[in-house]
Amino acid sequence: MTDYRIVIADDHPLFRGALRQALVDAYDKLEVEEAGNLNDAIALLENGVQPDLVLLDLKMPGVQGFSGLIYLRAQYPSIPVVVVSATEELETIHRSLEFGASGYIPKSTPVDKIRDAVDQVLKGEIWVPEDFDHSRSGQDSEAAQIAQRLATLTPQQVRVLMMLAEGLLNKQIAYELGVSEATIKAHVSAILQKLSVESRTQAVIAVNRIGNGVQI
Repeated sequence: MTDYRIVIADDHPLFRGALRQALVDAYDKLEVEEAGNLNDAIALLENGVQPDLVLLDLKMPGVQGFSGLIYLRAQYPSIPVVVVSATEELETIHRSLEFGASGYIPKSTPVDKIRDAVDQVLKGEIWVPEDFDHSRSGQDSEAAQIAQRLATLTPQQVRVLMMLAEGLLNKQIAYELGVSEATIKAHVSAILQKLSVESRTQAVIAVNRIGNGVQI
């Protein structure tokens, strides 16, 4: 019987392989699924994979800033998500936690520390680098307001917003999601209302405002 099941979502095969090996060596029975982009990770979850933890890179195909983290937390609130990123920028760590991450592991972290981090999160704790300053606020007031509005979006609306940020048209989004163009138009209207903006462009700018000045 598998003790734990973990999904690693990262677009670098060598890093995924190294991370998989580091974790497999630490547990007697561990099942690891890999995804090279956000859509593949979502497909795993939609097809019935029920992981105890998702390890998510912030910068890979299908991800605009924190959108992947926001989507996973909205769609699968019971599954812990830990960000594993090349950046060690404190502002990025703060914002990741504010968007619901259960931890943040810089890719420069030694293997033994990564194992400790994963173990702590699997036990229900939060893990961040030792020198992380918990007292600092990770967002300015404008970004915080946008974050609060983003939290009101449904999982499907978050997914549509991600595709808007990629520059897709309504009919392209409808095709990708397997729904009618009218449904997408309704989602876009709801997104604009919830974000308090008047156009698709302003919605995308609002999302980008979250990551402004933050290294992803």
